[in-house]
Amino acid sequence: MTKTVLVVDDEPAQLRLVDQVLTSNGYNVIKANSGQEAIRIIYERKPDLVLLDVMMPEIDGWQTCRLIREASDIPVIMLTGKRNSEDDIVRGLECGADEYLSKPVGNRELQARVRAALRRAEKPSYMNQNKKVLFANNYLTVNVAERKVSINGERLKLTPREFRLLALLVENAGRVMSHQQVLENVWGWEYIDDVDYVRIYISHLRQKIEPNPSQPKYILTEPGVGYYFSGVN
Repeated sequence: MTKTVLVVDDEPAQLRLVDQVLTSNGYNVIKANSGQEAIRIIYERKPDLVLLDVMMPEIDGWQTCRLIREASDIPVIMLTGKRNSEDDIVRGLECGADEYLSKPVGNRELQARVRAALRRAEKPSYMNQNKKVLFANNYLTVNVAERKVSINGERLKLTPREFRLLALLVENAGRVMSHQQVLENVWGWEYIDDVDYVRIYISHLRQKIEPNPSQPKYILTEPGVGYYFSGVN
């Protein structure tokens, strides 16, 4: 089935370029030149992925992403000014973006990242679909099969990517997952060198689930190697 990608940018030349690249690779492309138009299209046509520029008038990309997340878990790739800027990644975390690409985007990189995002959305690779994974104690409950996380009995809202990361760690509780293993399972092999993603997402996830994020008891670090989930049921 042909996948539909919504490209949102107020620069006509950028819209034409991305349209050409994606169309030549078999995608159906819908174009929007504002955040408002993008929200309307998402409701009406339900695309499979959104490529969203940050710098737009009236409603910028970050605000648009937040509005998208209120209605859908559709993958969102932000087009930002700086590659892997920590500030951009943190802002993306807060609004629910899945990925960050710098402009101008290389054609091969654009194709690879779009392909990876669609693949993850279609068939998540962070868990065994035939296995129920549950962690529960008096403070934290993680039910991977039902996609539910609770703190002190109250449902915790996680972004799709945050949930994928936590699910991977819980499913492999007690086993150290290297940075590369986390990237391959949560982001895809195309991201194998983006180690900063793991560090930033782990820090953000700790802020949400740990009683004391500065002294974590659930998501622990194996220095120089990676991270693992630890807890006593």
